[in-house]
Amino acid sequence: MPRVVGTDPGTGSLDLLLLVDGEVADQVRLPPRATPALLIEQLDRWQPLDLIAGPSGYGLPLVRAAEVTARDLRLMTLVRPDERGRSLGVGGFSGWLDALVTSDLPVVFLPGGIHLPTIPAHRKLLTVDRGTADKVAVAALALRRDAEGRGRPPSESTFAVVEIGSAFSAILVIENGALVDASAGSAGPIGVRSSGLWDGEAAYWLGPLSKQDLFRGGLDDLGPIGLGAFLESLRKHLSGLRDLTAFDRIYLSGSAATRPDLASGVQETLARFGRVVALDTLPGAWVKHAAQGAALLADGLAGGRHADLVDSLRLREASGTALDGLACFDAEIP
Repeated sequence: MPRVVGTDPGTGSLDLLLLVDGEVADQVRLPPRATPALLIEQLDRWQPLDLIAGPSGYGLPLVRAAEVTARDLRLMTLVRPDERGRSLGVGGFSGWLDALVTSDLPVVFLPGGIHLPTIPAHRKLLTVDRGTADKVAVAALALRRDAEGRGRPPSESTFAVVEIGSAFSAILVIENGALVDASAGSAGPIGVRSSGLWDGEAAYWLGPLSKQDLFRGGLDDLGPIGLGAFLESLRKHLSGLRDLTAFDRIYLSGSAATRPDLASGVQETLARFGRVVALDTLPGAWVKHAAQGAALLADGLAGGRHADLVDSLRLREASGTALDGLACFDAEIP
């Protein structure tokens, strides 16, 4: 009867979900800049725990907290040396990582899409983000709900997940139960706060860029032309992904997906590519989808009833780093 926790360090909050024997037992939402001590106190309240899927950022290939190195911490956050120590991106993230790594809690850090063997190597070239660890967790939740809804094993599920978060947009493609492609993060569609696919010349002209620049230029910064650009960007990315992998179902997730100014346009845009399904929650859960999916993966890794998700996604075969796709530039590992 595994007791596990899933986490989601979102831009707006830190969500935690406790599963006992694969079922929701408790959950909590902490503020975005919750102190590391508050996080540890909450996890201690739920002890004994078999496994915690920790906030993983860009991801690690299933590395236990006790084995995490300083280099691993840098790879999860990807902050340049000149910007380290400043409050960037998701508030409190580095502090939460440090607290978990130095605790004696059974924490494991999950992979991002870039670490999974199911995304072909050529789709990882010249990119860092093929779905961060939290996006892989959302895909795991969608895989669970799709398999259950159709009464078939995860290995027979093929669909796309569109997540419109409070900052970034992401599209992930599942084929036969495996993550095979994605457009995500600053390389993905326009987001609410992120400009989406960066132009190399623009990056050069504006450089040196700050991490905070990745959280600018999105829908909320674009004025009257923003909505049209946002929806067309979704359409372009979906069209390209579906040309490579045929899918006819799209699961919609993300805190901004139901914004009154977005909802109808998003639905109409996605419906061009298949049946649109609002991603359902686990019974009794109200925390964000990524925390739910992370808890499912933690349960599977602990040998629980959701082990089929871990096998289908081939999580245990994760390897490499988020910067491997930049090898042709001789990119220095931080």
